[in-house]
Amino acid sequence: MEKRSRLTTWILVALALGILAGYVLNISMTAPASYSEAMSLVTTLFLRLIKMIIAPLVFSTLVVGIARMGDAGEVGRIGLKTLGWFFIASVMSLALGLVLVNIFRPGDALAGTLSTTGAAANLATSSLTLKDFITHLVPSSIVDGMAKNEILQIVVFSLFFGLAAAAVGKKAEPTIEAIDGVAHVMLKVTHYVMQFAPIAVFAAVSGIIAKEGLGVLKTYGVFMAEFYFGIAVLWGLLIAAGFIFLGKRVFDLLREVRGPTLLAFSTASSEAAFPKTLEGLERFGVRNRIAAFVLPIGYSFNLDGSMMYCTFAAVFIAQAYGIDLSLGTQMTMMAVLMLTSKGMAGVPRASLVVIAATLNQFNIPEAGLVLLLSIDHFLDMARSATNVVGNSIATAVVAKWEGELTAPQTDKDLATAPLT
Repeated sequence: MEKRSRLTTWILVALALGILAGYVLNISMTAPASYSEAMSLVTTLFLRLIKMIIAPLVFSTLVVGIARMGDAGEVGRIGLKTLGWFFIASVMSLALGLVLVNIFRPGDALAGTLSTTGAAANLATSSLTLKDFITHLVPSSIVDGMAKNEILQIVVFSLFFGLAAAAVGKKAEPTIEAIDGVAHVMLKVTHYVMQFAPIAVFAAVSGIIAKEGLGVLKTYGVFMAEFYFGIAVLWGLLIAAGFIFLGKRVFDLLREVRGPTLLAFSTASSEAAFPKTLEGLERFGVRNRIAAFVLPIGYSFNLDGSMMYCTFAAVFIAQAYGIDLSLGTQMTMMAVLMLTSKGMAGVPRASLVVIAATLNQFNIPEAGLVLLLSIDHFLDMARSATNVVGNSIATAVVAKWEGELTAPQTDKDLATAPLT
């Protein structure tokens, strides 16, 4: 516990120092963009180290968990409960963004000042059709899926592998034990990699502030304040939903995942927080077979913060261009985003890509995304942290439903216990 608290403290220190250093460099350097470019190398290195872990960690923990369930019916039951929660959370997130953007109407301040022939955002949008998403679920090669860190593809393959191992029975036990060992080794690798987190946080924050300056926060201050208010409301709704099922333990859960949440916020990457979130859930008392099954699926189907942003940003751009969207049109847009947002995982600048695809379908100029590009990093920080919180609560609730939520575990317990 002391080591985890120390790491969280160092990440907070790195965040504060990054803001200060970035501001000083922005006002003192003649070419702060060169510093930002150098710091991006550090951030990229850390994120690549995290990505190095994800595929083997997801595969090993998920296969062991499913194989030890031993019953395809049980897997199906847990899957249905998981997707049911994700569907409700998705509708809530999208609807909240829609309600708040219509209350605040942040785009009205820009109405009539923009050209519909502005610069394109240069974001690929053709890959977000429902057909492509469905065909993308199943990997043509698991090696290719792992190489590209396609979490959903890894989940699908692991599901079949685990069910097959359970059906084979005793002959598969040596294989499952070996994969169990791989999972424990990957958790130790995660511990090593996370020691670099404060350095990565400092590099990410100082680099973006040095390049953009604090002025970008002031220019879009109202929009950011309204969006962060929406994020706070969403957190409140998620915690309230968690409280209904977990009681006061939901606050213990938030304490367990505060480190991963802060890491996701600082690096603007939900993916960076995945390994530590998995550990935090197990310490909270979620059995590994539930955590390893629900959490990876959540990274494709339950990005609460990103979904709220999609409706908020899409209607904001329409308001900025003076385009009046009827209630029916906005509800249709929400339904479209409900589907296209499920293809976010693994797509660079995912939320912007999804929004761009949606704008095209409703004849809203894609060029409006340029309005958000300069502050998207700061918005992504809040989105990423919210995704971690939402997936953590969802996983704990599913474990509670399944009777798989135990007393809190210590790091020593997790190090010696089999993945069940």
